[in-house]
Amino acid sequence: MKRIESKQNQTVKQWKKLHTKKEREKSGLFIIEGEHLVEEALKYKSFIKHIVVSELFQIPSQWNLDGVSLYLTTDEIIKDLGSTESPQGVIAICLQPEQTIELGNVHSILLIDAVQDPGNLGTLIRTADAAGINGVVLGEGTVDLFNSKVLRASQGSVFHLPIVRGNIGECIDELRNNGISVFGTALEGGKPFPQVPPTKSFALLVGNEGKGVQKEWLSKTNQNLYIPIHGKAESLNVTVAAGILLYYLRG
Repeated sequence: MKRIESKQNQTVKQWKKLHTKKEREKSGLFIIEGEHLVEEALKYKSFIKHIVVSELFQIPSQWNLDGVSLYLTTDEIIKDLGSTESPQGVIAICLQPEQTIELGNVHSILLIDAVQDPGNLGTLIRTADAAGINGVVLGEGTVDLFNSKVLRASQGSVFHLPIVRGNIGECIDELRNNGISVFGTALEGGKPFPQVPPTKSFALLVGNEGKGVQKEWLSKTNQNLYIPIHGKAESLNVTVAAGILLYYLRG
């Protein structure tokens, strides 16, 4: 176990830069914090590069740290490296995975078009994971997957299923060519979702919080759906809508 006692340590300074998208893209690394996220990452050790714990943090007995690079440091440095108000005494430096999705071999996939709120993206990924979806494609304009708020909101689901960036239009074309029905989400030209039967093979396309899915992509789908509003709310949050539709479509 290595020990770090100064915030001026060059390694600490380098890790702190991982809170910027530029440094994450340059280094191929990202930072997670908190016991739950680190525990989830440990289940897939290929993600882990280093674990950093404070002097007061009690490493859970069930954690298998064989082969893991471990650093001991102060509470002050842990707080400096983190992005939460109440740090839990543990962070990890992780490798960004090189993932792919074979669109011809999936039975269900979530396509995300320009969702910009980190909490929404993390929750969408967590919801897709819970619903047993095979993977997630992040379209242009979508917030960075390795943003700290995305990671926290995903509650570890970023480690459970493949997530890639891709061109939404090209994905729709490939999915349809492979016989997979693509459902967009839109009020205009859409059907109430109960009018479409669940299917074993589908893709769901959700869009930006304010603008929705781009019309260009909506024109490519098999069918666009909407969720009827029975009260006075103008619309549903994209994460709630996605959850309803993912669970309905998979049957």
